[in-house]
Amino acid sequence: MAKTEKIEGGIYKQSGYTNEAFQLDGFDSHENVPPDYKTATHHDKQQEHSESSTVNKETEWGGRLEFLMACIATSVGLGNVWRFPFTAYENGGGAFLIPYIIVLILVGKPFYLLEGLLGQFTNRSCAKTWYMTPAMKDYVAHRDLLLGLGYSQAFAGFCVVSYYCALMALTLYYLVMSFQSELPWKVVLQEYESIENGIGAPSWQLAICLFLSWACIFGVLFRGVKSTGKVVYFLALFPYVVMTALLIRAVTLEGAVNGILFFVTPKWDALWKPTVWYAAITQCFFSLSVCFGPIISYSSYNNFGHRVDRDVMIVTTLDTFTSLMAGCTIFGILGNLAHEMGTTDISKVVRGGTGLAFISYPDALSRFTFVPQLFAVLFFVMLFVLGIGSAVALCGAVFNVFCDHLPRVRPWLVVLGVTSFGYVVSLIYITPGGQWFITLVDYYGGTFVAIIVGVLEMITIFWMYGLSNFLNDMEFMLGKRLGIYWRSCWLLITPLLMIVILIYTCATYEPLMYDGVRFPDYAYGQ
Repeated sequence: MAKTEKIEGGIYKQSGYTNEAFQLDGFDSHENVPPDYKTATHHDKQQEHSESSTVNKETEWGGRLEFLMACIATSVGLGNVWRFPFTAYENGGGAFLIPYIIVLILVGKPFYLLEGLLGQFTNRSCAKTWYMTPAMKDYVAHRDLLLGLGYSQAFAGFCVVSYYCALMALTLYYLVMSFQSELPWKVVLQEYESIENGIGAPSWQLAICLFLSWACIFGVLFRGVKSTGKVVYFLALFPYVVMTALLIRAVTLEGAVNGILFFVTPKWDALWKPTVWYAAITQCFFSLSVCFGPIISYSSYNNFGHRVDRDVMIVTTLDTFTSLMAGCTIFGILGNLAHEMGTTDISKVVRGGTGLAFISYPDALSRFTFVPQLFAVLFFVMLFVLGIGSAVALCGAVFNVFCDHLPRVRPWLVVLGVTSFGYVVSLIYITPGGQWFITLVDYYGGTFVAIIVGVLEMITIFWMYGLSNFLNDMEFMLGKRLGIYWRSCWLLITPLLMIVILIYTCATYEPLMYDGVRFPDYAYGQ
């Protein structure tokens, strides 16, 4: 059995091998020799893992299933219900599934596993994870600059969760109003056609709902992983119960088949459009929540030897299945709406963006002859639970970054500070001009940042730190060598695809527009 020797600085050396991830100072990568991983015991790995952590984590997940449920609750969120169906419809219908599945296999799964392994291996937040790369001293003068990569992830995650909570507030408002005889979408909230003359004042009703949304996030996070682990089962499983009920109801409606066929019928010429592949990349990132911080954050609570690779395959496959299930459900009910309106053109009842979930779909539900209020309540409860699952994960990643830098501050105070600040920021989205800011922040604060972070992640880990070093670290942790599929994607396929997408994004950049109207120049400065 190998002897694990403690050397200076709290670092462990085993069989002549010093694990690079834990040697933060004074490391010379040229002196490192190949390890004998077969002699490492589970106790040795656990001991090295615990000695390495600089994050004050008093506990891990209560069981193996908690991490899996947390990842499902994170990845299966609002994006599957209101973003994927319209994105697929807008980018070739059924043909969009081809680039999406290709992107999922070559980009989504490798990224998800990478972030899961990083968090579990380093036991740190998305910011301090990047201390695992001592070899960066050969390339940059100050390794602390790499913290910017982690901060960018947290920033993108906060941008997304800030408007996610606004959508949750709208969902909660619709949910409450669904118990009344007059459904709220029959009286459309005033929306500004332009933001040239200001954005207006926040709706007080939505401000209350927004407060309740952030309060729910605080309630889940205030005790850290202890409280999160208790609710992830409900957050992960309950939406499937409701979605199954809605799907069964959808396929029994007149015109539902036309709606589903409209959703899945491929437009093959769309496959040759670069915009379709770009949409597949962004939807994959958004749906799986990679490059936003939560996967690293959640996996950092894992046992050191946890088989995270198995969980990744389950979550990424289930996420795609859920997106298809949600698409068939929504377009089946929209097919019924078109039938009730006496038209066969489904596109006339489809609204883009948030309008799909908050205008088109509710309008269809209101026309149900059998207890429309019941299905409206179920739908909005499902949306709210999906939103909580994603928002808790995104906000939790930001919370962990602050905890890394404020170890003496009580965690619940950090959660209170993050959620309070988030509430203030989110108020801008519940103004009459709020949709303009959702569009702006979604692109520049979320999607665009995530693509840049994704490129830098791949370059930093696999081209600078080195694929061989990374694989050695993972073999030390998992007790096995990762397969050729992962190695091929990480070394060449995924980084090159990401670089091509980033170059394409920059080369074809056009000023952002909402509802056919261009944003004023000052909006970008804000």
